[in-house]
Amino acid sequence: MGIMAHNEGANLGRLLENVVSQRMDAATLTQIVVVASGCTDDTEAIVKAWAKREPRIHLLVQECREGKASAVNYFLSHTREKILVLCSADLVPASDAIEKVVAPFADPEVAMTSCRLVPTNDPNRFMGFAAHLLWNLHHLINLIDFKAGELIAFRRIFERIPRRTAVDEASIESIIRGQGYTVQYVGAAVVYNKGPDTIDDFIRQRRRIYAGHLALRDNVGYRVATLNGINIVRLVIRHLDRRPRAFLWTWAVATLEAYGRFLGWYDYKRRRDHSIWQIAGTTKRPDTSAIEQPANGHVSFK
Repeated sequence: MGIMAHNEGANLGRLLENVVSQRMDAATLTQIVVVASGCTDDTEAIVKAWAKREPRIHLLVQECREGKASAVNYFLSHTREKILVLCSADLVPASDAIEKVVAPFADPEVAMTSCRLVPTNDPNRFMGFAAHLLWNLHHLINLIDFKAGELIAFRRIFERIPRRTAVDEASIESIIRGQGYTVQYVGAAVVYNKGPDTIDDFIRQRRRIYAGHLALRDNVGYRVATLNGINIVRLVIRHLDRRPRAFLWTWAVATLEAYGRFLGWYDYKRRRDHSIWQIAGTTKRPDTSAIEQPANGHVSFK
């Protein structure tokens, strides 16, 4: 398992505790590698403290921050396991998420899996509603196609990903599918995160991701499932919550998403490099205290 971290002290200790406590019956987690890139907080100290009592935990340090793709490649160069899990440092997996996300590899044709992401934001506030709407849409899209999320697992059938990509999971997805392997969404593998709490952070994320998806489309000819805006609008309309506040908020979020995509398109046309991006600070500590795992397959925008 690889965890890419830049100043992730707010959540990293809880993530490591979660990972070493995972229920693993049919698989074995042999290594937990944290790549600390240009950290100026207590990220490295947290990993070192954990490594003293848990021999599976290892710290790799990049003195300068070079972007997440560079950190992923650094991780790949220091592990030889055949099945790898890649996890963002601001996540909190459910207690059996890792076991579930690697279970499909019993089929030799499956070479990549992805989890279901559930935001911990309050859906009764606008930005919390936006986070739940976004990831519910990702879930619906995954039920009909595949779109890699924040925690993925994959077979080691490549040595590196493009160093300048701003969408590492999508780049891995393109490599796996390009070699003819099967990919699988594991909706029962639930992972919690915290969506942006401010409009600025929301736009910053959506802008960078869309620019990265455009670059992936034009550079390697791969289109992620969320690149088709018309299909997304159809899903929104089909599952629209028509209560007045939810109805208005849905179209307000759609407007923000459209604006973020416009800025991403503009950045891509101007060749702005998003491989080292500004951190969305409001996303860094998920609060799972009041979250219940959703029933498998159930989706609500309410």
